[in-house]
Amino acid sequence: MRCCHRDIDKNGQGHVVLIPEEPEDMWHAYNLVAVSDTLRSTTIRKVQTESATGSTSSNKVRTTLTISVEAIDFDTQACVLRVKGRNIQENQYVKMGAYHTLDLEMNRKFTLAKHEWDTVAIERIDQACDPTQHADLAAVVMQEGLAHVCLVTSSMTLVRAKIDVNIPRKRKGLCSQHDKGLTKFYDQVIQAIMRHVNFDIVKCVIIASPGFVKDQFHEYMFNIAQKMDYKLLSENKSKFVLVHSSSGFKHSLNEVLADPGITGKLADTKAAGEVKALESFYTMLQTEPDRAFYGVKDVERACEQQAIETLLITDELFRSQDIAVRKRYVKLVDACKDQGVEVRIFSSLHTSGEQLGQMTGVAAILRFPMPEAESDDSSSDEE
Repeated sequence: MRCCHRDIDKNGQGHVVLIPEEPEDMWHAYNLVAVSDTLRSTTIRKVQTESATGSTSSNKVRTTLTISVEAIDFDTQACVLRVKGRNIQENQYVKMGAYHTLDLEMNRKFTLAKHEWDTVAIERIDQACDPTQHADLAAVVMQEGLAHVCLVTSSMTLVRAKIDVNIPRKRKGLCSQHDKGLTKFYDQVIQAIMRHVNFDIVKCVIIASPGFVKDQFHEYMFNIAQKMDYKLLSENKSKFVLVHSSSGFKHSLNEVLADPGITGKLADTKAAGEVKALESFYTMLQTEPDRAFYGVKDVERACEQQAIETLLITDELFRSQDIAVRKRYVKLVDACKDQGVEVRIFSSLHTSGEQLGQMTGVAAILRFPMPEAESDDSSSDEE
């Protein structure tokens, strides 16, 4: 993301001009745009004209519109952001108050204005415009007949390919059918890796599986690479790392990123830090439950006592259409930062963020034990 202009006053009111440069920037834009914001961008509008004889004709024109945001839709696979709202500035093609949907596209400038830019939104801009943020990790989570080829960026886990092949079971006299099915499966995974992994950016490719599947696949892949002269694979052999996982499903990526043997290689990635923080919370919940709180009321109570050591919160909470709810969570984050607390904002598109979301989306590891408050508040009230 490139920030062309930024004008935010001391009261938090103002606008920024941004240009998305890669698909992940659309995820940042999705987290920045909120209902009642003002968005300005170029778009294509179908315009009908009527001639003197009464005949009508329609043609498409490119124009610049400014809308008041009413609905936001984000396609995670295509990384496309569509924003619907009413036109609030005079335009020769679009009437005031008419509805229009803006498609935010890569390498196309847009201007976003808010009545109040809070600290979380400003931090998101700083993160999005940081040139050091890249999708530097790829992962292949597999088992016999099933594989997921994923790209792990600082903000999301993208499943780029899912390979599902029916492999005949090993039976007496039918081993050749099993081997043929396995070879077909391995070939499809190799093609998916070559198609979706950009080795110029990716620093590490994890191959994870239960048992010896990863070892057999790794050996087969580089034998084929040598035979077929796949230089892309041969030249990047050192980037492949084999790790154990419990299955070939996407959720197994969480335990892979928590593996101590690979943490060193991933020390610079935000995803590994999130997983490590969540693992620490789970461990604390089992060993010292008085030092692990979740649910907004309990976490706010711990914050008032300055007891929080690490705050875990999902970015989904900051996309709430209820301004009071969003302000509540922003206030909690600001209060924790003022106390020197380590704040981890999890992406809801990471498996770790999904798990945290199932526990109300906010949790905390405490510096010292605190007894739970005696209350009959249900978890639904906390959410």
